[in-house]
Amino acid sequence: MCQVSALRRIRGFSFHRRTFAKILSSRCVLDSPLLSFTSRPVRAFYSDRFVLPLPDGHRFPMQKYRMLRDAVADVLPSVSLEEAPHTSDGVLALAHHPHYIHRVTSGALSDAEQKAIGFPWSPEMVERSRRSAGATIAACRAAIMAGTAVNLAGGTHHAQSDRGEGFCVFNDAAIAARLMQAERRVSRVAVVDLDVHQGNGTASILATDDSVFTLSLHGENNYPFDKAVSDLDVALPDGTDDDSYLAQLASALSQMFERFSPQLIIYLAGADPHEGDRLGRLKLSMAGLAARDRMVFDAARTRGLPVAVAMAGGYGRVIDDTVAVHLQTVSIASSYCSAGLETA
Repeated sequence: MCQVSALRRIRGFSFHRRTFAKILSSRCVLDSPLLSFTSRPVRAFYSDRFVLPLPDGHRFPMQKYRMLRDAVADVLPSVSLEEAPHTSDGVLALAHHPHYIHRVTSGALSDAEQKAIGFPWSPEMVERSRRSAGATIAACRAAIMAGTAVNLAGGTHHAQSDRGEGFCVFNDAAIAARLMQAERRVSRVAVVDLDVHQGNGTASILATDDSVFTLSLHGENNYPFDKAVSDLDVALPDGTDDDSYLAQLASALSQMFERFSPQLIIYLAGADPHEGDRLGRLKLSMAGLAARDRMVFDAARTRGLPVAVAMAGGYGRVIDDTVAVHLQTVSIASSYCSAGLETA
């Protein structure tokens, strides 16, 4: 039976009534027998305490990260919330050029570079970007131990080795994949990017790296308009609905596993394919996004693979909708967190 009592007023804001219904629906999904094998709390890493000072009217929804952590604390009390660690220059350099790292950290980015990123430079921007990468690193380590873990931000997949763009400063997935390899935790990593925007930075950084497979399912006509080449790209037309999306995803995952045998999946679970997203241009429902998440986790669980999740993008016309999509993903991830998964 669904636990209505788990849905309480979230600290600092209130969900709309229809948002409560969406979260309730996701809780009903989680009560199915298929998802009843959880044996330890999922760990979720947050960086929302490090807030960018943005000008009034800026379109980046910075507040969603605090809202999401508050929602997780209230609706999913079993989730272990932990602050993201700082990422050193040396670790950032696993995916980024040292000169770029220096320009970011020293405040030497040009006006054009800041415009491409979409954020004005500030010390807070630097630290938040370090912490966002640190959260994905921590989620990877935790997932390898327990099966699943979550970064409550991250998915900064537009950042290139020598520049940032599209609200992305450092590429957390590329950094984390290479660090897991350097630490000898795994040797083969798959980045499954289901943000509505192509993971062009991830694809570019890892283009010649046969030990990391990049899969991107994204809007054909959406940003970035000059696409990179992933190991597997699936471009979707505007208006793609649940059934069409899920069929394409099933095919893409099948192709990926035929071509590559990962030991870890880094999953970018963007909220922006949602039908209410102002930048997404796709038409996925809450139920369709839940089915998307379950498809990724089912594919991983069948093969005994750990999954580290990053939230990636989400720009809902109603911010509560974006938070509800992310919260649903965390809920589903928490149900898949099992002890002692071993990689091949």
